[in-house]
Amino acid sequence: MNFKAIPQAIPDVLLLEHREFGDDRGSFTETYRASAFQELGLPQFVQDNQSRSSKGVVRGLHYQVNPHAVGKLVRCVHGRIFDVAVDLRLGSPTYGKWTGTELAGTDNHMFYVPEGFAHGFLALEDDTLVSYRQTGYWDAASERSLLWNDPDVAIDWPKLSVLLSPKDATATSFADVDHNFSY
Repeated sequence: MNFKAIPQAIPDVLLLEHREFGDDRGSFTETYRASAFQELGLPQFVQDNQSRSSKGVVRGLHYQVNPHAVGKLVRCVHGRIFDVAVDLRLGSPTYGKWTGTELAGTDNHMFYVPEGFAHGFLALEDDTLVSYRQTGYWDAASERSLLWNDPDVAIDWPKLSVLLSPKDATATSFADVDHNFSY
């Protein structure tokens, strides 16, 4: 199989490794195969998105409430990010906890964030390009944001001067998140 799933500190969050084939022309890598993802127990993905960010940009922490919750498969195409998932599932043994990993355009890793989690990342380099594959469609009325630096979650972000959108700068505290998910 070309994909390997590695459970993270929160076991439902996965780091996916995929193989790269190189020769003197460059390289080739397969980033998605429906049958392989199904064998790994991953859901079907229906929407692809892409963002480009400068160093220090924080995007998130975003989530959509039920019935429009989405899981995400995140891949850094160019540059580097610190990618984070926060468990929002009531009753989960890891409720309110976070896990994160660095992704780079030069590695062969993807970060799977299931439904019921807030997701965000910090761009560690200029001209960072991130691809997101989602299990559901974006729904503006269902979109929510958790404050990226909420002290109750206490994410250990890399130390950079950050740039936020107005929406992310005024996001909800963890104490006030929309408790719409259960474990």
